[in-house]
Amino acid sequence: MTKVRGGLIQMALKAPTEKSPEEIRRAMLDAHAPLIEKAGGEGVQILCFQEVFTQPYFCPSQDAKWYAAAERIPDGPTVKLMQEFAKKYQMVIVVPIYEEAMTGVYYNTAAVIDADGTYLGKYRKTHIPQVAGFWEKFFFKPGASEYPVFNTRYCKLGVYICYDRHFPEGWRALALNGADYIVNPSATVAGLSEYLWKLEQPASAVANGVYIGAINRIGRETPWNIGEFYGQSYFVNPRGQIEAIASRDKDELIIHDMNFDMIREVRNTWQFFRDRRPETYGPLTDIG
Repeated sequence: MTKVRGGLIQMALKAPTEKSPEEIRRAMLDAHAPLIEKAGGEGVQILCFQEVFTQPYFCPSQDAKWYAAAERIPDGPTVKLMQEFAKKYQMVIVVPIYEEAMTGVYYNTAAVIDADGTYLGKYRKTHIPQVAGFWEKFFFKPGASEYPVFNTRYCKLGVYICYDRHFPEGWRALALNGADYIVNPSATVAGLSEYLWKLEQPASAVANGVYIGAINRIGRETPWNIGEFYGQSYFVNPRGQIEAIASRDKDELIIHDMNFDMIREVRNTWQFFRDRRPETYGPLTDIG
């Protein structure tokens, strides 16, 4: 049996939003460090954090203060620190942070670091919402990647970020590009989308024959109070079964062994990739 041990960390904000982005970053990194160490000590091979994990989810505001939260990738302090952890524990780490590409151009990004500490590349969030409480277009330029899949030491890894999960095309693109395991770091609150949390990723896992690791933060963040981030980070297998799930309201590292033999078994059973009819899908790419 081919097993890959995954880890997901969900966490509440550890500093008031009145603090500077740098102070908040330090507080969040300090809070994550013991859980990263624990993951390394327990043999986690692929670790992922929540969306923009070093900061609050600041998109309920339209405050330019938060531009100062952005970092360069891979030369910023957070990625450099995670490269040290990755090398120490021979652990692939997915690092979702606010990226400064150049002054005035910012992305919602996840850097991918291989188990020897090598920076492999990044995925920039493709679909950017702009609705009440989620004014993301104020902060993030849409990514224009080709849905990269990273050939890590342990598997072929894809990344899709939060709101992306509502768009099935990207899941399929990642699977067609070779992904075995896709992580979806998120920041989503109770209410309209909560019932979708345990619906969309399992459905996407089934449709594409992949494992998915879904990560959500916890708690309420003032002064915005847009709702409760409800945690429940989980691993779902290619049959759409949630195999392990975290709590709703606790800082938590969830660790789970994924049986990658199931990927081949499920794909050979359902044959969705064989039976695709891409020659009929042209209208899906029409602008409308």
